[in-house]
Amino acid sequence: MSREEELEKLKDDKHYYGDFGKQFLSNSDISTLLNNPLSLGQPMKPIPAFLIGGYFHTAILEPHKLKGFKIVEATTRNTKAYREISEGELCLLQHEVDKIEMLVETMMSNDICKGLIRGRNVDYEVPGIAEINGKLWKGKADIINHDEKLIIDLKTTADINKFKYSATKYNYNSQAYIYQKLFGYEMIFMAIDKTTKQIGIYDCSPKFLSDGEEKVQQAVEAYDLFFNNPDFKPENYFINKTL
Repeated sequence: MSREEELEKLKDDKHYYGDFGKQFLSNSDISTLLNNPLSLGQPMKPIPAFLIGGYFHTAILEPHKLKGFKIVEATTRNTKAYREISEGELCLLQHEVDKIEMLVETMMSNDICKGLIRGRNVDYEVPGIAEINGKLWKGKADIINHDEKLIIDLKTTADINKFKYSATKYNYNSQAYIYQKLFGYEMIFMAIDKTTKQIGIYDCSPKFLSDGEEKVQQAVEAYDLFFNNPDFKPENYFINKTL
């Protein structure tokens, strides 16, 4: 399969997140490889925050896909009504959707944000593949603005004033490093506070990218140790640190 065919296949989330996409490493693997490599490839339990972020992205970038979200008219996920309608599936609550739609309206009412997101020469949900540190990595850019030569990643955050720290905690630095390799443009993060609705636009400093590069290198080393070293016995692995 050619690289063009691989990229075309990765446009479909079913393949991007499914077995086909698992042949590539991605930024979502960084945390696993740095903290518990043996759990690489295991399905992650869905949490409401991921679902809320997904709805926010979809509402801005692919609103025609919103019908794929199951929404329940209930106050909490502990009610009988929620359990009956959700049938064990994690669903959005209607009041969460109402808040997300307000966030979308706020962001798209900002002229700078709207101009970057709805520019004349933009692409949404663009997959990329590149070899980085001897491994094939994949990524899917929220927005590529070709006129501004920017990769734009949309984020919701619990506290915009702590976004700088969240960016390190949640490996946005390694994401930025990987994505700039994949797509060849500089990356910015466009974030909105879920409570105050304040907006922040963050570019990436050389140190931020350098820290991301270091995480990628450490992740590759962990991958090679756990999965490419025939002499390595996982049952003998232990964490060794000085307190």
